[in-house]
Amino acid sequence: MRLFAAERFVLCVILMLFAIDAALIAVRGIDVDYLGYALCLGVGGGVFLLGQLYRISERDLRIATALVSAGLFILFTVVGSVFNYMFLPVQFPAIDPLLFRVDAALGYNWRDMVIWAAANPWIGETLFLVYGTSLPQLLFIVIMLGFTGKDRMLHHFLVTGVLGALACIVFWIFFPTYGAKAYLELPQWVTDTVTLAVDPAYGRELMRLGLEGVSYLTPQNVLGLIGFPSFHIFMAAMSVWFVPRNRWAMAIILPLNLLMLPAVLVQGGHHLSDVFGGLIAFAIVCAASGRLLDRLSARERLGVLTPVPAQIVAAE
Repeated sequence: MRLFAAERFVLCVILMLFAIDAALIAVRGIDVDYLGYALCLGVGGGVFLLGQLYRISERDLRIATALVSAGLFILFTVVGSVFNYMFLPVQFPAIDPLLFRVDAALGYNWRDMVIWAAANPWIGETLFLVYGTSLPQLLFIVIMLGFTGKDRMLHHFLVTGVLGALACIVFWIFFPTYGAKAYLELPQWVTDTVTLAVDPAYGRELMRLGLEGVSYLTPQNVLGLIGFPSFHIFMAAMSVWFVPRNRWAMAIILPLNLLMLPAVLVQGGHHLSDVFGGLIAFAIVCAASGRLLDRLSARERLGVLTPVPAQIVAAE
């Protein structure tokens, strides 16, 4: 395989998580939708291998980089989501009571926020659509960065996403949260009026998983476990920070992610504290991943890592 240093790093993380997932699934006797996960891994692996074919043939290095990165992104999303489930049931007390106190001090209440959105149904429905764009946005940026030859920024994007997801998962293991939706009820007219991505029933299911653990894994029913820091906000910050400075791309991404802030609160059932946590986590991880990428690239240029074609080194 011909890989950039950052791509090799991400691939190593994926393989490590896959091995951990497989071992823990076997030890705990968890039933798995193997066909469903095989299809997901097959899509990611197929895109990755297609990128390798483009790179080895040197037909178009920009397309190669975009495909390799997109494949790695898909593969990490699959193994990372399973990895998060491997730490159920939770072993530490939830920190939601603390976050409720912080929200109260800031004058925020999730129930009131959702009722306001339901009283203006077009707002609630718009935020529902916006909330579902997080992953498509990231794939869009992977493709944009790859096809415009911004390899350095693309690899910074990938490493930031991988380290950010791992950091949020590790934090959640020791300081679990279920979000406001797990503790507060909504009037029936609210759920009848506006579509909610997550609701109190979703929150109760998260709490059940936290108490009992998982007995069956399927990609068709993966719940977002992490509350604080909000990984949706982390992804929104990634989109804004890494989007190519193209006026058309920015005209889409910037307004979309300004709307993502209220969407995460209304549709994600989050504490207000989760939003600040996601922004702080992004600032720390983005800076750290940039330094790591500098170090990986320097080692590769010195020949410590397996060399890659001259065209690829030049692009880096």
